[in-house]
Amino acid sequence: MSRIKEALAKAAREKAKLVATGIAPDLADILTEVNRPTTVATAEPAPEISSGTTDVQEERPELRSLTFEEIDRRCARPTWTLDPHINVFAPEANKAMGAERFRTLRSRLYQIGETRPLKRVLITSSMPSEGKSFVAANLAQSMVHHQNRRVLLIDGDLRKPSLHKILSAPKTPGLTNYLRGKADEFEVIQKGLQSNLFFIPAGDEVSTPSELLLSTRMKKLMDLASEAFDWVILDSPPAVPVHDPSMLASLCDGVLFVVRAASTDVEIVEKASAEFRNKNLLGVVFNHADTSKQYKNTYYYG
Repeated sequence: MSRIKEALAKAAREKAKLVATGIAPDLADILTEVNRPTTVATAEPAPEISSGTTDVQEERPELRSLTFEEIDRRCARPTWTLDPHINVFAPEANKAMGAERFRTLRSRLYQIGETRPLKRVLITSSMPSEGKSFVAANLAQSMVHHQNRRVLLIDGDLRKPSLHKILSAPKTPGLTNYLRGKADEFEVIQKGLQSNLFFIPAGDEVSTPSELLLSTRMKKLMDLASEAFDWVILDSPPAVPVHDPSMLASLCDGVLFVVRAASTDVEIVEKASAEFRNKNLLGVVFNHADTSKQYKNTYYYG
């Protein structure tokens, strides 16, 4: 039995012991450096898109290189309102409740980044309601609070997006509008309250999200983002219901797998996370875990 399997089994055993307290602890265990390959898989070729679909991309000029300064000067600037109950780095948030956990996760990623290329990180989970978007949003915020890192947060969950709700930001124009050629990069990238945090929301609902995510335009967007930003955090749908996360993992340098402690079935987690072992799985984040000694400051390594 692998170390990661042992950790998940332990979480399952603790399920019966955990009782709701009315306070939602944010984040407990971070598993890092799990079965890390040294290379990043290349994206699969984009499939043909039927001319009858409403999601056909319009012909637009080839994407060029972008600088951070140009994005900062020309991007959209809506007003965000950070809910302190969801955003642990919001001014009114209880700093002790969750911020330190995300600083620890940030530090783990920095450590891995010192040994290999690591700039584009995919956040996913096995099933809905495990907190992947919560983790993605707060991880991005933790990064811009450290050494003026420039971070782009992208909502790649085109089926049930929620990052715009967490940030209280406009949902559109966003990623789908960009991938369909309906908007350029400056129209879909938002800059909010924090000087170095930028955001691309999901955009308008589409009927063929998988085809858009597989497109050449998506790959070029990720390449451009990597040139302009220090970190690109990409939220994705859960891995069991749809294949989108596996496709997006090929565009990223690493994958963080979010597990809702004392809730998610261990066998489902094992099956879902196994798909990413050959796609730079960085580790597993236990979300909503008990903060007592059985979890606090404990890390399991694969």
